[in-house]
Amino acid sequence: MTLRLDLLRHGETELGGGLRGSLDDALTAKGWEQMHAAVEQGGPWDRLVSSPLQRCARFAEQLGAQLGVPLHLDNDLQELHFGAWEGRSAAALMDTDAEALGRFWADPYSFTPPDGEPVLAFSNRVLAAVERLHAAYAGQRILLISHGGVMRLLLARARGLPREQLLNVEVAHGALFSLQVSSDAVLTEVG
Repeated sequence: MTLRLDLLRHGETELGGGLRGSLDDALTAKGWEQMHAAVEQGGPWDRLVSSPLQRCARFAEQLGAQLGVPLHLDNDLQELHFGAWEGRSAAALMDTDAEALGRFWADPYSFTPPDGEPVLAFSNRVLAAVERLHAAYAGQRILLISHGGVMRLLLARARGLPREQLLNVEVAHGALFSLQVSSDAVLTEVG
């Protein structure tokens, strides 16, 4: 039996672009609008699952209350921790750490930002969370409210992309995608 997993990226945040990772930024008014617009025609969902970071969780709490569906916050669905690069933009890193940034963009699995979380460890925790969701809620439809990195990982896997292409997957603020999850976290993109 499959699980329908709709993926929603958080909207624009107060502190803007760059590598936000574990930073706990709030949404801007535009960010709230992006997320509301994304779910307007979506669902119905049996439950919501969200990263605990406020840029995801505050919207999830509001939407769960509005729809009357249960919400679960899952630490394993947080964004990749970028270590010393947290809060820095790619442009700023190009000025100070261009070679390392280039290595990360070329193959994020082979290069970890200084003091950051290895992408393989990130991948393992996200996929383990998806497997737990499938085991607990197969046959249901869940809205997962999370981050660009989490969504890139799941979409790249569903599209069968090589690991070097992980960061080529485009996921805008407030983007909504749908996956089918079958046993062993086999992912298929839906429509």
